[in-house]
Amino acid sequence: MVNPLVSIVTPVYNCEKFIEETINSVLNQTYTNWEHLIVDDCSTDNSWQIILKYSQKDKRIRPFRLDKNSGAGIARNYAIKNAQGKYIAFLDSDDIWIPVRLEKHIYFMMMTDVSFSHSSYGYLNDDGKILPRKFFVSSQPVDYKSLLKKTEIGCLTAVYDQEKIGKFYMPDLRKKQDYALWLSILKTGIKSTPYPEILAYYRLRKGSQTSNKFNLVFQHFRFLRHHEKLSNLSSLKYTLYWAFNGMLKYYL
Repeated sequence: MVNPLVSIVTPVYNCEKFIEETINSVLNQTYTNWEHLIVDDCSTDNSWQIILKYSQKDKRIRPFRLDKNSGAGIARNYAIKNAQGKYIAFLDSDDIWIPVRLEKHIYFMMMTDVSFSHSSYGYLNDDGKILPRKFFVSSQPVDYKSLLKKTEIGCLTAVYDQEKIGKFYMPDLRKKQDYALWLSILKTGIKSTPYPEILAYYRLRKGSQTSNKFNLVFQHFRFLRHHEKLSNLSSLKYTLYWAFNGMLKYYL
């Protein structure tokens, strides 16, 4: 079986504490035909030096640096533009993959002939320890309306086949760029097919943007109203669904 090239997209901003662990989780993949496009968004710490160090050791790591701080969406888009792989996968600079993540997920997509997919994932704390009894399992195909109700697709697990559906980019937003990208793909009628096993770990960091829950709910409503152009009533309805499902996701 031919192993197609996978382009891994990672934006970085001041993540010197975690970026090595993230890169090593890619280097440890049992599936070896990949390129890791790491875009530094003008970090002021040692992130860029760490990225360069790893790129000199392994030519599959392709480092880029933006001229000015532009946000994660612009950084990801720069990587997508330069991506050469059939598949485009996403991994943020503080998250990690398990060693068989690409092998299992890419073969699954090839065997089932799907163009967009995501997987289940677990959680880490700041120190990299897996949080027991805390994980998110995705088992049902996701379409546009279901994603409006629930954040089912974790960025660290998403993969799309750009040879089948073309390259999709993130809008110029400071927040919810990845969510907007998944919605734009789903709007075409494509569904995201889940791989139910946990293949990645999302890091729950202290003081992250997710700490202010009320502000997140308000932002979600504004996003649906202004970016997705939904009516006030539809935006409110889907925001209430989203908030309730989010509460179940994080607290149960």
